[in-house]
Order: sequence, then structure tokens, then C-alpha cells
Amino acid sequence: MVTATQVLRKMRGETQSFLLLCSDGHPYIVKFQNNPQHPRVLANEWFGALLMKHIGLPIPDYERVLVSQEFLDDHPELNFHLGQHYEPCQPGVQFGSRLCGGLLPGTVVDYLPEHLLLAVTNLSSFAGALAFDRWTGNADGRQAVFVKVRNRYQAIHIDQGMCFNGGEWRFKDAPLRGAYARNVVYRQVTGWHSFEPWLTRIEECSLETLLNFAFSIPPEWFGNDIPALERLVHDLDLRRSRVRDLILEFRYSSRQPFPNWP
Repeated sequence: MVTATQVLRKMRGETQSFLLLCSDGHPYIVKFQNNPQHPRVLANEWFGALLMKHIGLPIPDYERVLVSQEFLDDHPELNFHLGQHYEPCQPGVQFGSRLCGGLLPGTVVDYLPEHLLLAVTNLSSFAGALAFDRWTGNADGRQAVFVKVRNRYQAIHIDQGMCFNGGEWRFKDAPLRGAYARNVVYRQVTGWHSFEPWLTRIEECSLETLLNFAFSIPPEWFGNDIPALERLVHDLDLRRSRVRDLILEFRYSSRQPFPNWP
């Protein structure tokens, strides 16, 4: 766990997160428990990050971030704009995703023209992220940023807050859910082998692993609703055998995302 030490700026997005410098010297994008989207967003971020790391997808480092009442008192700008009024951020343990590329300008972008996107060093990871997002019922489009390393870009997959259908923790599948907005990232898909090793790691993820990850979530992030967490793990375990069918739903959707998969 790290402690918030300095406010850098407010970030865009529905959760109205903040970029905070923390006690380990790194900047983190911090989502607060009382964010405008849903308290379970923090639980989703933590659980999703553990699962993505387990199957080998590139994600930012993440931490629990302690934000004290004293820190909030010193920084009244830490609040949420809710229509006609403002609500102060809540103290306690929050979710922090380390800022990709650090604070150096020009090292990270969220959009690349097609020729640079096709040259991303780990472009194949978008197939793995698709398998993950279909498995976890990500209700948002796949989000990614691109970090410049020795004049080439590497994709980092971010924002797992809407996995498990956001705050509902009920799976409502639709063919286009969880997909990246641009089909070009899927041009390398030529068959089931293009989803490896991530797909096999999902299918072989044990119930014990899922339970260990789930019960590492700070209980205040899901209202200490243990039965709801257990149902989520049970449903996620059952869905491992359905991931291929869920990918096929996307394959045969109106987007026609895999032009090179015969």
C-alpha cells in the first residue's frame, strides 16, 4: 500500500479519478470509493488486474492508495462534480493504477495512426484482451494506451472498471461488448492459435485461483457483500468454458473483425 502525498490533476472519465503522487515516488490514477459511477468499480479494477496479470496481458502496475482525511482537508479540489453540486472525495483505501510512462511528456499516447498502430510491438495482445473481456463481461470497449519504448510503441491495457458488467455483477452478453474500437488491431487473427497463450490460461484458471484473487479485494470496495462476491466467482468459473463461443459471437457480428480468419 502507498499513501497519497500530492495532487497533480483531475482526470477525464465517468469515475472522475485524480492523478496523485504517492509515497513510493510514482504517480497513480486514483479511483475513489464514492466515485460517481459505482463503488464496485474499485473491486472490478483490482480483480480484473489480477486476472489480466495471471493470464499474461500487459497492464499498468497497481496499488492500494491510502488517502487520509487530513490530506483531503488540505486539498478541497478533491471532489466530484455532480450536476449542480460537488461532493468531497471519501477518505480511506482507494484503487490506484500507476500512470503509464510516468510524468515525462510524449512517452504515452491513447491514439496512433494506422501505420504506427500496425507496428505496435505487442499488437497480438489485443486478441488476448478480447478473450479476457468476453470472459469477464466487460461492458465497456477495450481501453489501451501506447507507451513509446526505443522509438516503437507497446500497448498497455487499462481500465477494468466495467468488467463483470460494472456495478451489477451480472453478466449480460452482447457480441460487440469489450471490443477495441478499431478493427485493425485484429488483422493478425488467423485462427484460434492467435488467442494463445491467453485463451488456454483462461480456460485452465482454477476456482482456487479465482477465490484467492477475489478475497484479496478490500471488503469496503464491495460493501462487504460476501455472498455477491461468491456468486460472481461462481459465474466467472462457469464462463471459462464459454469463452470460445463468446469470441465466435464477435467473429460473426456486423463488425466482421477478423478478415484474415478463414
